[in-house]
Amino acid sequence: MNAKLIAVLEHESQELIRQLDAHPRARQLFEGTLDAETYAHYLVQTYHYVRWTTPLLALAGRRMTARGQHPVLAGLLLQKAQEETGHEKWLLADLRNLGWSAEAVEHAPLSPAVEAYVAWNRFTAEAGSPTAFLGTAYVLEALSSLRAGVAARNLRERSGIPGIHKAVTFLRGHGDADEGHVAELATILGSLTDPDECEALVLSARTTRALYPGLFEETMTAARDLGPARH
Repeated sequence: MNAKLIAVLEHESQELIRQLDAHPRARQLFEGTLDAETYAHYLVQTYHYVRWTTPLLALAGRRMTARGQHPVLAGLLLQKAQEETGHEKWLLADLRNLGWSAEAVEHAPLSPAVEAYVAWNRFTAEAGSPTAFLGTAYVLEALSSLRAGVAARNLRERSGIPGIHKAVTFLRGHGDADEGHVAELATILGSLTDPDECEALVLSARTTRALYPGLFEETMTAARDLGPARH
């Protein structure tokens, strides 16, 4: 088993969690004390990267299959594309229960971090190392397994946001599922020894760790100016 690779991926995951725990808005999300406007901003930004997850995972899986290399990893990419199908609809449903129409979500301004995240993963899926997306997946699923379920529970119990019990579908769903996903990833990726593929995984994990805190940063002014479009 490539214990060094898994140790590096785990380090990147834990470093992201450390950064978010120290970030005022992310910490409020985890503690369930985030206000409705900031929570909606987080969900909107999340929607705009999650909507790309399934098509890019599928594209990466098809490219790897066409190469005829690492068939287990190719199968894992295609499997994860199926697992992630429809998760953007969870976000739209959560936002609808906070008063946002689908049209308002679609036209909301994207944070630079989301634009960079989508561009990076689109590059690796279309033209770079397709394996790299699994580095992204490892970090995000590790984060979800440790914080998403907690955030969903705390928001329901502490936030006082109107309709919050119907607006934590995305967080609750990922908190329930991603612990097993991380273990599966570690088992499969631990068999990888190709230095170039390992480097691509680590680079993508580090890129994700660097970008993700930006979901909580500004563009909030622009989001406030747009405001939710209520039904």
